[in-house]
Amino acid sequence: MNTEELSVFARGEKNDAYAQYFVGQSYLNMLSLEQVVIGNVTFEPGCRNNWHIHHAKSGGGQILLVTAGRGYYQEWGKEARELHPGDVVNIPAETKHWHGAAPDSWFAHLAIEVPSEGGSTEWCEPVAIEDYTKLK
Repeated sequence: MNTEELSVFARGEKNDAYAQYFVGQSYLNMLSLEQVVIGNVTFEPGCRNNWHIHHAKSGGGQILLVTAGRGYYQEWGKEARELHPGDVVNIPAETKHWHGAAPDSWFAHLAIEVPSEGGSTEWCEPVAIEDYTKLK
């Protein structure tokens, strides 16, 4: 697959600033830093971010708009949900979760930061490899 044709949004550069919170290679293209922060995040096959929580005193959370490939989203204590282009994931503040590519597919989504008061992200442990390898 030609990764430049993966999405209508450019893939962006290697996501080195957050590499410590990912297993595998991701790419980041910040589409908006004004009003609402929106990033185009692209994951190579098998790439996923660590468990994390978007904290906020009020508002907050994240919205994922899947644009390409096949991936997964999982909340702590729940089954992983397979994601495809056109899927929308609403992640409330204070929800521990992860998201990323399927083992055999590139994956891209727009990550929208829901405006908040006192917002921050807490990065946690990587997804257990034995749990990830159970996904198809």
